[in-house]
Amino acid sequence: MAGHSQFKNIMHKKGKQDAIRSKLFSKLAREITVAAKMGLPDPNMNARLRAAVLAARAENMPKDNIDRAIKKASGADSENYDEVRYEGYAPGGVAVIIEALTDNRNRTAGEVRSYFTKAGGALAETGAVSFMFDRVGLIEFDKKVASEDAMMEAAIEAGADDVSSTDESHEIITSVESLRDVAKALEDKFGEPKKAALVWRPQNTIKVDDEAGEKILKLVGTLEDNDDVQNVYANFEISDALMAKLAG
Repeated sequence: MAGHSQFKNIMHKKGKQDAIRSKLFSKLAREITVAAKMGLPDPNMNARLRAAVLAARAENMPKDNIDRAIKKASGADSENYDEVRYEGYAPGGVAVIIEALTDNRNRTAGEVRSYFTKAGGALAETGAVSFMFDRVGLIEFDKKVASEDAMMEAAIEAGADDVSSTDESHEIITSVESLRDVAKALEDKFGEPKKAALVWRPQNTIKVDDEAGEKILKLVGTLEDNDDVQNVYANFEISDALMAKLAG
């Protein structure tokens, strides 16, 4: 997760090409539609939809696209997607969790399996690695909205479990049950967060050498490039040297 988070930040800084942005918008729209279909089409009354809309706004997805994705949920022609979780091992024994929304389970499973095989890893049974992660709520704010002390105080008062701050953001961890209440309390104080969602958080991370690190990052990138894959989580750390190489 640590390596993956840093990698995503590097790729984000490099900027998104139009094709990548288009694919990202498509995935965000799919999550919005599924969330709206599973509950009320009002983000204020549907926690999952609220999280999906926040994610879309954080990526500067146009409001028209967001509204269209919500309306699509009530249409007769809206696709039906299954939520699927895949688990596997990447090179170096690194655990990987993949969350997908698919209209064809066989296709998606076959593609994910082939990615792992080509990377020198292996797809495993559901439950094989998820015990090494905790299901938690994650709320993320831009660093400039508050000082570290102010965010820590407000988050703990709101019922958060943990707070960590980087040069770019504040990350607040909550239990699954308290995510909505903590997010609401912090939003009232600091404005809309960049993210508020349920995630898989590794209990421990594995330090990998640069060779394995490059293979893992390539696998993660390939998985994330798949149209059906929504989120990828892994429990690895890469070296500063590899980070510098990627950043260069």
